[in-house]
Amino acid sequence: MTIKQSEVGDIKIFEDFLGGEVAVAGTTAPPVALTSALNVVGQGLAEADAGMSIYDSDGLSGVAAFVTTNEDVHACGLQTATVFDVGKMAPIVMEVRVRMPALATEEVFIGFSDVNTDLAIIEGAIMHGVTTTLTLTASDLIGFFLADELTDDEGWHMPYNGGATTGATTSTAVASGVDAIAGEFNILRLEIDNNGTARWYIDGVLKQTVVGAVSTTTDLCFNCLVESKTTACKTMDIDYVLIRANRDWTI
Repeated sequence: MTIKQSEVGDIKIFEDFLGGEVAVAGTTAPPVALTSALNVVGQGLAEADAGMSIYDSDGLSGVAAFVTTNEDVHACGLQTATVFDVGKMAPIVMEVRVRMPALATEEVFIGFSDVNTDLAIIEGAIMHGVTTTLTLTASDLIGFFLADELTDDEGWHMPYNGGATTGATTSTAVASGVDAIAGEFNILRLEIDNNGTARWYIDGVLKQTVVGAVSTTTDLCFNCLVESKTTACKTMDIDYVLIRANRDWTI
């Protein structure tokens, strides 16, 4: 079979949060389309205290606040459809500039997984962390993780699962050594090659390289989620989201 191609071989998703919102005072059930590529999702999003808004101040160049409802294990964030295959579409690049207004009683996962649901959560669906133990619930995941219940409760971690290299279940094995600081941005960048090898960067510095970190055949989606671990609303600020991949010409 002849595979037909054109110049439109590069997929680029870029969201700079200059406009659309999902009203925090609203009760719209997920998913809510933010762009043609990104949906706002999350368990509890339909509650009147959850949603996504654009800062009118302290947000030049566009910064979105994702707010959970005030229930334990309820999340809010962004998700694509399940449209990425490492073996067919790499190199895949993800870069997110993120800020936590406060660091307490929350979990954050930013990366790719095989978990795609409108009522998205992190604990019990993607992964969870307590003391120094990581529970890798999703059979396939890769990205950045922050968890208040870990001993290193302010540190960015770099988990993976599903590739030729077994996913680490001890948090110290994937600790970046970089702490999130309340009110300050980090740039989280992930690069994945077509053999499943991945590189994690924080603020432009390479922090981890893992050969065979992720499956080359499992279809993945992008997840960018904040989750409350208490009966209080939690907020995650995103300045921009960038995802690059190659088109799969074999379909």
